[in-house]
Amino acid sequence: MSNPERDPQEQVLAERGYSRDGLSPGIRAGSDGVTLLEPREVPLGGPRAMTVRRTLPQRARSLVGAWCFLDFYGPDPVSATGGMRVARHPHTGLATVSWLFEGRIDHIDSAGHWATVRPGDAVFMNAGRGITHSEHSSADTTVLHGAQLWYAFPEDQRFGEPSLDVHRPEAVHGDGWQARVFAGTLLGVTSPLRTRAPISGAELRLDPGTRLELEVPEGHEHALLRVEGDVSLNANPVPSDHLAVVETGHRTLTVEAGPEPVLALLIGGEPFGEQIVMWWNFIGRSHEEIEAFRATYQAEMGFDGSPGDDVADLQFGTFPPHQPAPIPAPALPTTRLRPRG
Repeated sequence: MSNPERDPQEQVLAERGYSRDGLSPGIRAGSDGVTLLEPREVPLGGPRAMTVRRTLPQRARSLVGAWCFLDFYGPDPVSATGGMRVARHPHTGLATVSWLFEGRIDHIDSAGHWATVRPGDAVFMNAGRGITHSEHSSADTTVLHGAQLWYAFPEDQRFGEPSLDVHRPEAVHGDGWQARVFAGTLLGVTSPLRTRAPISGAELRLDPGTRLELEVPEGHEHALLRVEGDVSLNANPVPSDHLAVVETGHRTLTVEAGPEPVLALLIGGEPFGEQIVMWWNFIGRSHEEIEAFRATYQAEMGFDGSPGDDVADLQFGTFPPHQPAPIPAPALPTTRLRPRG
């Protein structure tokens, strides 16, 4: 998924993901090392824009482990919202992770992959040195409900060749709960998908009143996205659509359902420990690098009068014919993009 904002702000991703301001708008403190991140609404564009709710990144916090972006959407009636219609756009230095609860999305990318994302499929698009892709809700989708996440690649992994990995995790069950682990290791299950950073991710479903204790690596950060139902994390109630973040130092997490069934996403990972600059759909290490990514993309798409896909050694690949026109990159801000820490 593209970041559709017309004036995207620089997101500075620094070690452990804190702002210098401490608590600021969009974040509030809980107990036992839990903070709550408030979502903001972002339209995907068009006259009937589908709106997503974004909890990462934001000014208050940019990272949970290597996870740097989390959009949650729906359940949306496609006939009213127009569904997802995201034309060809670029990514660098990250992987996008698509996870659906309802509906289907058709994916095309410049590495030659066509895929239909279904509920329960984990689809990891590894951008590496550069990729472009498009995402459209399928013609038979009436309700669309899901999330897209990105995680940043460390320095020694970020210039690899782009690829697409798909895995459909089997559900693991316990007393009153079910989980599907799509990344890393949780609840005694390890996803076979290779990740370029030590991360974890799972869909959790809890029956009313269920209390789930999870053993987690003490050196990892974790976050729980409330999707449906009243839920608490380490005895902290999580408001609707919020992301509850737990710092390192915990060996267990307690997820507890209220009087209704719960659907939630749990993500985690080792603190990233690198300074990186994120702007629009690019992750780099400096203003000059982001500027170069943007200029190359604009040239390869033909936005600056260049021959577009006729350019040799394309960083952002080629695309099948007869597809909607690519999305042009926004103008860079007048101030310099710079990593901070």
